[in-house]
Amino acid sequence: MGVISQLWRHPIKSHGRESLSRVALAAAKTMPGDRVWAVAHEAAKTDGRAWAPCANFSRGAKAPQLMAIDAKYDEAAGTVTLAHPKAGEITFDPDADAAAFLTWVRPLMPDDRAQSAQILRVPGRGMTDSPFPSISLIGRASLDAVAARLGQPVEPERFRANVWIDGLTPFEEFEWVGKTIEVGGVQMIVRERIQRCLATTVNTSTGERDADTLGALEAGWGHKDLGVYAEVVTDGEIALGDAVRVV
Repeated sequence: MGVISQLWRHPIKSHGRESLSRVALAAAKTMPGDRVWAVAHEAAKTDGRAWAPCANFSRGAKAPQLMAIDAKYDEAAGTVTLAHPKAGEITFDPDADAAAFLTWVRPLMPDDRAQSAQILRVPGRGMTDSPFPSISLIGRASLDAVAARLGQPVEPERFRANVWIDGLTPFEEFEWVGKTIEVGGVQMIVRERIQRCLATTVNTSTGERDADTLGALEAGWGHKDLGVYAEVVTDGEIALGDAVRVV
């Protein structure tokens, strides 16, 4: 059995993270406030009316500086505040102030990549990397094993998980695939492992690549997976310190 040690949401996909102490979840839904919006680039093949693969969006795998963004979502005001060590801070309404955001984020985008073009929102679900509305979970022991192999600290924020769990053995969460788990007062079905991308090689304080996380996973365990995607099946609340167990 494990316990929740961190909770995170990412209001705009790949553009910042926000820590939480508790959150109410609903069956077949993503975490409230998580990946509500996504930033489509100029080569995107999506109109925002339905879920689309991550290749359509600006993201940390292609634009490392995006990984250094912090976020705060004011749901009552409908605004998001983003802060970056080089770009400074901006508060805006993603549904109404896309132009201001695009001006702010432009210096963080590599010149040789498709540039950010518009902010999209798909009503009723977050723009997760998975085609189903997922919650991502990672055991802290799994990350610690990767860090030990690299010989350097690796901050959890690189992996953009919703739920971090203490008290497991390394990669124990992989054994949950296909099983129902209870997270606090919520039941979830664990659907699949998460294959990682170059975003995880980026230091989230500087926006610079500084760790071969993918190479460490491949050399140590023969894959590039860390964490699992689960789907919520019962409504309820989860909070820091809640127990996580297989039902």
